Amino acid sequence: MSDAGLKQGPVHGVHVELGAKFAPFGGWEMPVSYAGTVAEHTAVRDSVGLFDVSHLGKATVRGAGAAEFVNSALTNDLGRIGPGKAQYTLCCTGDGGVVDDLITYFVRDDEIFLVPNAANTATVVELLAAAAPPQITVRDEHREYAVFAVQGPQSEQVLTELGLPTDLSYMAFTDADWRGQPVRVCRTGYTGEHGYELLPRWAGAETLFRALLEQVRAAGGQVAGLGARDTLRTEMGYPLHGHELSTEITPVQARASWAVGWAKADFWGKAALAAERAAGARRTLLGLEALDRGIPRENQTVRRDGREVGVTTSGTFSPTRQIGIALALLDPALTPGSEVEVDVRGRSLRCTVVRPPFVTPHTS
Repeated sequence: MSDAGLKQGPVHGVHVELGAKFAPFGGWEMPVSYAGTVAEHTAVRDSVGLFDVSHLGKATVRGAGAAEFVNSALTNDLGRIGPGKAQYTLCCTGDGGVVDDLITYFVRDDEIFLVPNAANTATVVELLAAAAPPQITVRDEHREYAVFAVQGPQSEQVLTELGLPTDLSYMAFTDADWRGQPVRVCRTGYTGEHGYELLPRWAGAETLFRALLEQVRAAGGQVAGLGARDTLRTEMGYPLHGHELSTEITPVQARASWAVGWAKADFWGKAALAAERAAGARRTLLGLEALDRGIPRENQTVRRDGREVGVTTSGTFSPTRQIGIALALLDPALTPGSEVEVDVRGRSLRCTVVRPPFVTPHTS
């Protein structure tokens, strides 16, 4: 633990060497930037970036019927995938609110690996453990694995140079050996670019990180921090828990119904979400593009013709588009093309309602 009581990842010392600027996030001391957020963002879009996201949670559900049990709890349908595939899903409350959004890795019928958000890992583990039948164990493995994300057009080249597998379809994973160390290689990411996430063991992860950094730099890329991760995911319209999803913001409101297995017999929150879906959500997550100079930020009021019609959930300057962008929960009567105003610290910023993403994805 740091002096401030924040947790540190397995390669924290490397970030210090690289001159990273740090900030607290989810209880962890995280590198926000090195060369600057815009430069790191641009490296990911144009070449390749390397992120240390070891703060993300890790947990394993093991035992006979583990996949069936997880499928009965989380929203998405594991029946749509099988071993060697990963899936975005949600852990909901009984009333449809979102405890967390996470990635499930289907290892075997009797083993599911989970990657929740850092601050929510303990809660997700507790909820699953409390509901699990006797033959199933749910184990928090937060500090057993590191997570490194290699994202961008040159990401495949970086992994190939290190002898790591790259021939994976989107949301597929494989377990590999790198210099005698086990590492899970996943074709996943949070940037909208072609990329991979690597999960080596926590102990010894520094060797892999330094090797990745060397190859990323050789490919013309950069190490990237939390600042670029946020601008990249906002350009893609990807949700951040606590902003676009929360116990007060349901998947129906967040337009995440695609991650809900509506045909499943049951999952946590199904009845409430089905009722909301049938009635129509009272607010809908859409994007805003600034028409004037200015940058919308989170929790700013959105108005149309002087009437309050929503609130921003995330906002930033888009390095790719060179405009201010935001995600916002809006009155469902508003549709793409509508013009609204965002109250930016007392100044009215004209924006157009759009359907994210703000940039073209290159994940496939």
